[in-house]
Amino acid sequence: MSLNLKEIGAFVFVLIFYSVIYLLKKKKHIDFSVLTLLSVVFGVIVGLVFQNSHGYYSIFGTIYTNLIGAVVVPLLLFSIISSITNMGAVSNLKKIGGKSVLFLLLNTLIASVLALIFSIVFPIGHGFVYDLSTDYQAVEVPAFTDTITSLFPTNLIVHWSKGEVVPIVIFSLLVGISYNQLSACEVKGIGSFKKFVDGANLVMGNVVEFIIELTPYAVLSLIAKAVSQSSLQNLLPLLSVLLLVYILCIIQIFGVESLLLLLIGKLNPIRFFRGIFPAGIVAFTSQSSIGTIPVTRKQLKDVLGVHEDIASFVAMLGANLGMPGCAGIWPVVTAIFTIHMLGLKYTPTQYIFLIVLTLVVAVGTVGVPGAATISATAVFVAAGLPVEALVILSPISSIADMVRTSTNVIGASTAAVLVAKTEGELDLEVYNQQKGAIGK
Repeated sequence: MSLNLKEIGAFVFVLIFYSVIYLLKKKKHIDFSVLTLLSVVFGVIVGLVFQNSHGYYSIFGTIYTNLIGAVVVPLLLFSIISSITNMGAVSNLKKIGGKSVLFLLLNTLIASVLALIFSIVFPIGHGFVYDLSTDYQAVEVPAFTDTITSLFPTNLIVHWSKGEVVPIVIFSLLVGISYNQLSACEVKGIGSFKKFVDGANLVMGNVVEFIIELTPYAVLSLIAKAVSQSSLQNLLPLLSVLLLVYILCIIQIFGVESLLLLLIGKLNPIRFFRGIFPAGIVAFTSQSSIGTIPVTRKQLKDVLGVHEDIASFVAMLGANLGMPGCAGIWPVVTAIFTIHMLGLKYTPTQYIFLIVLTLVVAVGTVGVPGAATISATAVFVAAGLPVEALVILSPISSIADMVRTSTNVIGASTAAVLVAKTEGELDLEVYNQQKGAIGK
């Protein structure tokens, strides 16, 4: 086995930067958010200097994402059951669930409308010449009945191994509701079950805290790998689309979410962004809304003052429903790009139908892996656009997915804060002072 000196050099540089991060944390007590941001800078440097040389240092990011993936299912299982049993009455669950869905879909609607307006004003796709491949294998969109069926649990071990979160969540909801019914009837012997669930929830929370401490190191590795794999030659023709997606996501995150927090929650958006920043960074680097749930849940609860039950419930729901980045912005931008590229003439009614499709897809593709690709494919099929056109955008999909995922997570976090505020379950003292931030 021959040694690649360039990869060894990249590995050494990463270790040096890791040492800097460790010393800043231990000796200087630098804030967790600052360390994470610094890791992004270090990652960009390593990726630019050592192009396509991530063979060794990428293992750090892989180990981190694997650990996060391993803890997601047991964390959700116990936290959802614990949350539902704490809520008590089914009426409370319905009210919180209804508000959560409302705020999540409102986010998607606004994101879709913004994407439509900006894509038309900045005519992406006009003049772009590309011969659609005849042998391109389109991503298969599950039938509606298959999608509904897949939401319900069959074998928890299989769902766990495949990363299918929604069936496990539904199972947890059934268990929690069943406990509440028995508890209301004062059935003896169920108190031990509640103690076990609450204890397991605390233990899993502690495991999450340990893993989250590794975030700055993982961010450096993941960012460096993403930058080192990027080819400027492949990105240049599609740079306008990528730029537009980033602009839209930034507007959604800092503009739309700020307005929702101000107008509905009467809250200071700056406090919100300071508190949720680590979750946004983890989402950006891991490209996984579900994988970010542990970080999102912790930041909402400990730093933003959202009640633990609401934080767990809405963070889970927002990773599977709504998704303004993946189900709102991306499908609309790709659809308008294709419409312009093919020179199609769309009427205002057809554009409105496109927006309606994104809302339907935001609900209809819940629990389906590869949300952005599936969402875009479903919209293309329903709108009668050639699905093969999506292959054109494949070189930028991974880079776009970084900001799309952050948009999803920030949107879900906004929904959680608004639900907590309107339900009187937001600790304003914690929210305004932001005590208990991780990494301090």
